[in-house]
Amino acid sequence: MYAKEKFQLYSIQKGTGTPMVLLHGNGESSAYFSHQIDYFSRNYRVAAVDTRGHGKSPRGEGVFTLNRFVEDLKQFLDENGFRKIILLGFSDGGNIALLFALKYPEYLEKLILNGANLSPSGVRLSIQAPIVLGYALVSVVAFFDKKLIRKKEMLGLMVKEPHIRPEALRKLAVPTFVIAGTRDMIREKHTRKIQENIPGSRLCLLEGSHFIANENPEAFNRAVEMFLEGKTDPAEERRKK
Repeated sequence: MYAKEKFQLYSIQKGTGTPMVLLHGNGESSAYFSHQIDYFSRNYRVAAVDTRGHGKSPRGEGVFTLNRFVEDLKQFLDENGFRKIILLGFSDGGNIALLFALKYPEYLEKLILNGANLSPSGVRLSIQAPIVLGYALVSVVAFFDKKLIRKKEMLGLMVKEPHIRPEALRKLAVPTFVIAGTRDMIREKHTRKIQENIPGSRLCLLEGSHFIANENPEAFNRAVEMFLEGKTDPAEERRKK
């Protein structure tokens, strides 16, 4: 287990009601959700979190892994008294959310996965190959320039993680919404595999890239809102085919 440390994640919190926790992607911060915080805080208590070593959250000591981020999230929820939350994760944040759901399902009311992947192979080769090359180069240079250690750690998350077996998803009982862009950096076949293995989950493919929440917030927010309200957007059926 991880050594105890004085550690607190930074978060932007706004609104009242059911907690809705937002997890950003690799190398980003809670600022990524600028178009979601105000929108969803009208009906929920939104908490956009900076994960360990990102944004205004400290790096802390020890390992820098997605499983470590899962434990950080649990600590954050406990400190804030959050239970039965809506958890929305984007990219690496989606991977953290998925790992969290598998380990601590009792904390969740609903799960939203945006551009998540089960393994590095889920990323399109045209995107993943430069990441792997960059990681190899930075790993060598970091021996001589310690300033690059943070960059190495960030790239390492995408090169080495996650590793989630599709069949492990079948035990998830939390209502789940899988949403991605039609030109996402995650292979569409991979995104569909995630949705198909989570019982009762829904899939939505929106026109756009990996960053649809930021590029097309109106469509993204509407799709997520419809899911949270238990409704089906008529356009969703067309988009997912």
